[in-house]
Amino acid sequence: MMKNLTLRNIASACGGKYVGAESGLDLCVEGITTDSRQVPEGGLFVAIPGERVDGHDYIPKAEAAGAAAVLSEKELPDAKVPYIRVKSSLQAVKDLAEFYLAGLKIPVVGIAGSVGKTSTKEMVASVLSQKYRVLKTEGNFNNELGLPLTIFRLREEHEIAVLEMGISDFGEMHRLSKIARPQTCILTNIGWCHLENLKTRDGILKAKSEIFDYIRPDGHVILNGDDDKLSTIREVKGIVPRTFGLNPGNEIWADQLESRGLKGISCRIHTPEGDFDAAIPMPGEHMVYNALAAAAAGLYYGLTLEEIRRGIESFETICGRFRILETGTYTLIDDCYNANPVSMKTSLQALQEGKGRRVAVLGDMGELGENEKDLHREVGAFAGSLSIDALYCAGPLCEYLAEGAREANPELEICWYPGRDRLMVELKRLLKPQDTILIKASHYMGFDKIVNMLREA
Repeated sequence: MMKNLTLRNIASACGGKYVGAESGLDLCVEGITTDSRQVPEGGLFVAIPGERVDGHDYIPKAEAAGAAAVLSEKELPDAKVPYIRVKSSLQAVKDLAEFYLAGLKIPVVGIAGSVGKTSTKEMVASVLSQKYRVLKTEGNFNNELGLPLTIFRLREEHEIAVLEMGISDFGEMHRLSKIARPQTCILTNIGWCHLENLKTRDGILKAKSEIFDYIRPDGHVILNGDDDKLSTIREVKGIVPRTFGLNPGNEIWADQLESRGLKGISCRIHTPEGDFDAAIPMPGEHMVYNALAAAAAGLYYGLTLEEIRRGIESFETICGRFRILETGTYTLIDDCYNANPVSMKTSLQALQEGKGRRVAVLGDMGELGENEKDLHREVGAFAGSLSIDALYCAGPLCEYLAEGAREANPELEICWYPGRDRLMVELKRLLKPQDTILIKASHYMGFDKIVNMLREA
């Protein structure tokens, strides 16, 4: 049961009109969903009209599945359960999430940034779970609909929420912050994502910094002190940020980095409470930054250094986020959930740690704005400078990535194809047993199909 979410309170929180029997007003819903296939018995189904699908068409299915009530933008003369009429279902969802979270009175760790939000979220949750019952964002539920749906999964037994907050334009983070009211704000970095709307890195900094708009008065700010943009933030509403990075000038920092190949990277972490060694079970320098951010959060919430170390070392990767898959024929690095120039370079660097031939299978990066061709060419040049053996890529923009790689390293084996499907056909010929293969592209390229094909090969 969801605390305080009676139909009476729901109607009040979202400014809606209750339609139904008076006796139903004090019914407390068991869950809230916008997917008629996932309606819990006694839950609230929210009908949201979309570009291709109108949730109102699925109200009968939700009722049949056991929905106790419906939230709708339309009059429902044939409704079999009580419903609440609102002007905007999406706004109502946001208002409800804000109301519900406020009633739970648990701390929220909000994580934002251009690159590494998901892996940082997973690392922070892994650390805090050593002491608390944690709910974290699942999948890509980090936007103005996903964040409320994540919040609706909270129950009274949870002690901390670790929420990823993703945006693509100005004003979005302000609205997300209003819902989440974070106790702790973590910013991973300021990169080159969403330049179509945000234009410059300064624009990105401004948009991401909206996370501070509703930070709680006794809150914490945790920043990547090695980032040239984030390091300019000296104070947030009277709160002095805690910084992390590889530079000893940060409050929490790391040195003695040692690669363990694709098994991970080890380092020594220095904190105001003492130092400790940690073996991070995922390769790449960027994972050290994630561990440092998690250590900073752990200290704020009273964890011991041993609990923090244990949380870092128990970190687990998730599907599409640099997940290592051993097929018997290949070693696959499934990193195809999303891509931008910074994350692409980071993953290419880690690929060098692989055994056998090291092969990059890359696709287009989206939302890069007017400089998208140059940014692809730059990533290609970077790939050409590394110790990898082959680059196979697909997509209109990857033609420029291939050009950059050829200019940087004429000896590198490079193949480019206009589309993913042709690449999939050619990979069966190009790849060799025992290859280590990085698969990475923006989500819309659908490179998960390549991962599935190679897993079955």
